[in-house]
Amino acid sequence: MKKRILRYLKHLFGSIIVLLIIGVITLVSLNGTFDYGNNPLNINLENEGPYVFYETDSTLNVNYIKGNKTDGFYLDQKEYTLDEAVPVSCYFPLDGSTFNFTLKSNFTIPNATFSDNEPILAISDIESGYKAFRDFLINSKAIDNNLNWTFGKGHLVLVGDFMDRGFSTTQVLWFIYKLEQDAKKQGGHVHFIIGNHELYNLQGKFKSASYKYNGVAAILGKQQHNLYDKNAFLGRWMTFKNTLELINGHLFAHGGIHPDFANYDITIDEVNQINRDNYRKAFFPEPEETVEQLITSSRKGISWYRGYFNEDLSQDEVEKGINQFNAKAVVVGHTLQWNVTKLFNGKVFAIDVKHPKDYSNHWPFKKSEGLLITKGEYFQVLANGEQKQL
Repeated sequence: MKKRILRYLKHLFGSIIVLLIIGVITLVSLNGTFDYGNNPLNINLENEGPYVFYETDSTLNVNYIKGNKTDGFYLDQKEYTLDEAVPVSCYFPLDGSTFNFTLKSNFTIPNATFSDNEPILAISDIESGYKAFRDFLINSKAIDNNLNWTFGKGHLVLVGDFMDRGFSTTQVLWFIYKLEQDAKKQGGHVHFIIGNHELYNLQGKFKSASYKYNGVAAILGKQQHNLYDKNAFLGRWMTFKNTLELINGHLFAHGGIHPDFANYDITIDEVNQINRDNYRKAFFPEPEETVEQLITSSRKGISWYRGYFNEDLSQDEVEKGINQFNAKAVVVGHTLQWNVTKLFNGKVFAIDVKHPKDYSNHWPFKKSEGLLITKGEYFQVLANGEQKQL
């Protein structure tokens, strides 16, 4: 009897080990991670903000959340006119740091085409990870330790999905806003390319957003969709952004360029305007019979396409879409990779990697990466700033 029990336990533990090994292999093969160890500061709301809303056609309401769960929360509110340069700050609870910047409401649609031979640093899919984003830029010499712009006239390209799946969405978005202003003063550029998760939030879809922001909205006396609606400063700012840009011969799109784009005579500016006209329209599947349906499709569209990774595309098919816009190559995020990767004979650069989380750990541990394009060469940029030629 004792031997039977031991044999049974041996088989049981053996089966468990085999299943664990299969699980680990599956997790690793899918570029997945296991998150653990949440830091309670992730839902610290003291000094959270600013949350800025247009009260009228001429006034802004700037809000910071104060207080705590034990003593209660309240709002520090101030109203400003739109012609004022409004000084604000953004607090990051994890390390107690703050960055300052100025609000200006004169949004304009950015250029989508550049040809100046300046270096390009691209990163994507930060997913609300402020610390990983900030530290990568410091180590890559795009900014210094005081968060001042040090990339000269270079192009910092943010290839979508900087929102959701984390607790620092507000910090990340305001940091991008600050970087835009800082870069512009020195002749540099920050390009915030809209990805599908930015679209989710503009359309009031919060399935991937942290529960923290439901509480934030409640304290503000609003619904969660109000955080990025047409009366929200950040929401209005994002609706001016592009989904496709051509910088020094390289296309940047969160998803990619489907070969079917070769069937249409359309410009980059027209692609962006069609997408911009649909930023706040909730997606429902439609037959893809027009160029507008192709551009906004959640299968083939600019912000959604995954065909470089899950379709059996030929080199010619890949180049069709790229050639339509007279580009050398396309740089994309959206589809997770182990490392920044060059594909299709250098026509596609995939830069979506798993970045560290602000308030939790994950296994297998991964570090941020980006792509540097300079003087006709391509470099994988590691989290510590080290560069490896691709």
